[in-house]
Amino acid sequence: MANGNIHSSVGGRRFFLVGIGGSGMMPLATILRGRGGIVAGSDRGLDQGRVAAKFDALRARGIALFPQDGSGIDSAEQVVVASAAVEDDTPDIVAAQRLGCFRVSRAGLLSTLFNQSALPIGVAGTSGKSTVTGMIGWILHATGRDPTVMNGAVMKNFAHPDAPFASALVGAGEAFVSEVDESDGSIAHYRPRIAVLNNVSLDHKALDELRGLFAGFIARAETAIVNLDNDEAAALAQALPRARLATFGLGRDADFAAQAIREAPFSVAFDLVAGGNAAIPVTLRVPGRHNVANALAAIAAAVAAGVPLAEAARAIAGFTGLRRRFDHVGDAGGVAVIDDFGHNPDKIAATLDTLHAFPGRLLVLFQPHGFGPLKVMRRELVDTFATRLAADDVLVLPDPVYHGGTVAREVGSADIVADVTAAGRSALHVPDRGAAAARLVAMARPGDRIVVMGARDDSLSLLAADMLAQLAARG
Repeated sequence: MANGNIHSSVGGRRFFLVGIGGSGMMPLATILRGRGGIVAGSDRGLDQGRVAAKFDALRARGIALFPQDGSGIDSAEQVVVASAAVEDDTPDIVAAQRLGCFRVSRAGLLSTLFNQSALPIGVAGTSGKSTVTGMIGWILHATGRDPTVMNGAVMKNFAHPDAPFASALVGAGEAFVSEVDESDGSIAHYRPRIAVLNNVSLDHKALDELRGLFAGFIARAETAIVNLDNDEAAALAQALPRARLATFGLGRDADFAAQAIREAPFSVAFDLVAGGNAAIPVTLRVPGRHNVANALAAIAAAVAAGVPLAEAARAIAGFTGLRRRFDHVGDAGGVAVIDDFGHNPDKIAATLDTLHAFPGRLLVLFQPHGFGPLKVMRRELVDTFATRLAADDVLVLPDPVYHGGTVAREVGSADIVADVTAAGRSALHVPDRGAAAARLVAMARPGDRIVVMGARDDSLSLLAADMLAQLAARG
């Protein structure tokens, strides 16, 4: 799919987004609409009747939706936007080709808007991107800087009944805060003034390729903010001039450090030490040591953007988290249900470690987000579950998410279950997701925590809510 230049002014231009309900497309559509663009789109999920509330929210913003049959593309004046997952024989793409529409990838359009902003702040890394993006966006918003924020997850601070899917914020200020994706290599197109690198570990690509992509990203920034607790990220930081580098870490000699970390089931507190200042006590409304690291990254980015340290530390205490990031759905019958985006080894490990800081058996439903990632991450996923699950925890895997298209099925959920079981942990393969959920609900007892994990599927949140309802119905 060809890329090209899009002028920074989108007002009055017509855009058609193919796959508009995707986690990367929906916030882009919101930003285009918020800047005066005439936005329409299609989505396979809309045609299949999945997550209707999401598409209702798009319509409420004045965005027209069409079947993915080419009928929504009727003029050569439309700019047709599609993610890398959309295949060239999709009817919308065929129609765009026939009419001669200008076509641009989702990443190409987003990176252009990002690069043309006055203060582009990019957040990269294998894990934690969405949370850090949300934290930075909240700090800038709370301190009156009116940022634009592009996130791959719903930011609870900005969600309300009229905007339940607030994965974007459209502001008039200089800052454009965006998570930057390495999975398709598009990170190479971003030119941030402030670049955050959380961590580098295996997910979609081999480590050698990831090192090159992340090294280039931080090298292009005026200020790079890097996690010293991650060996790969710390190694990349060594190539940068010290004047362009700000570091963060837990209990380390970093520019932004956390000491005296105090964990609670759904929050965490720490002392922030930065810039030679006296320690500043900070309490977060999200749990886990990994969120302490995320907060340090966000505070460092905000300071680089001109927010005084004390203001940034005070503001982050109001951050309420992201949907599907250790999202406490509720309790019923003494069982807590948590909805989580954990899908790669680092994310899964962080969630399991956070949960195991407190008593209670874990019943984990993990839906792999595709057959390809499962093949790439097989060994690391198995090792994570084998070492992070306790002896009485139970892991259940339904089959990987699949919404159509061509895919090789060389490694499936049954293979992961066999490996985890061989490593001495309790794991089951229940192909149907609904049946897998019912199996966990049936075995749950007071004191347990049910955790729904997976990516690329908004209906997992509906599944978690349904599991809570099933628990409540048991009485």
